[in-house]
Amino acid sequence: MESTSSSRVELAAAGGDREVEEVLFDLSDEYRQMLNQGIRLSGESQEFFIHGRLQSLASRMHADVTVRRVLDFGCGIGTATGHLAERFPNAEVIGVDTSANALDYAQEHYGSDRVRFRGLAELTQEDDFDLCYVNGVFHHIEPASRVGAVQNIHRALRSGGRLALFENNPWNPGTRMVMSRIPFDRDAITLSPPETKRLLRAGGFTQPAVSWSLFYFPRPLAFLRFTEHALSHLPLGAQYCVLAAK
Repeated sequence: MESTSSSRVELAAAGGDREVEEVLFDLSDEYRQMLNQGIRLSGESQEFFIHGRLQSLASRMHADVTVRRVLDFGCGIGTATGHLAERFPNAEVIGVDTSANALDYAQEHYGSDRVRFRGLAELTQEDDFDLCYVNGVFHHIEPASRVGAVQNIHRALRSGGRLALFENNPWNPGTRMVMSRIPFDRDAITLSPPETKRLLRAGGFTQPAVSWSLFYFPRPLAFLRFTEHALSHLPLGAQYCVLAAK
């Protein structure tokens, strides 16, 4: 999750039967400080990566897909949720997370008449989402609980709804270096692209999924970024996305 409280809390298995405990950190300033400690190796900001993910997703979604409701699963302090609301200006956007402190912060800074934040347990009361956005969440979920999390997302989507699951790519040396510098990522259990595809199938997404990589070049090599779309089929970018439909 993007940001959570400093106390020891239960991280629900997101629809599964198990619950796991995780030592979590303070929100907002501490989170950003920890995150920037790692991603500064790339020479870019958190916003650069959020914009990059959303742009890559938009380029791969069919133009005739109408997005009325968006779920930000593992929204943390709501930074990406706010960007999702800008990307889909006619949609209702709901962020869910396990941390009450993070959700309070998100509601104060990003909440509006069409952007809301709810506890993960309340996701059972929501459905009919056209799109679920997930970034960097599943490597923090206990492996035995991941299928339950996917099943909960699958249930919340309408028929034909999409899940866009972004994850850090363990096959990229730079990603491993960045994660080693971020305290809350050091012990995370990463997923490779094939593992994520298998996970989505096990969670109910039986239609063939598409995947691509992104963020190949740090800022010193930005002059090469024009090639990234052509390289996106090679699973070597710093992150990857698996896009699946219900």
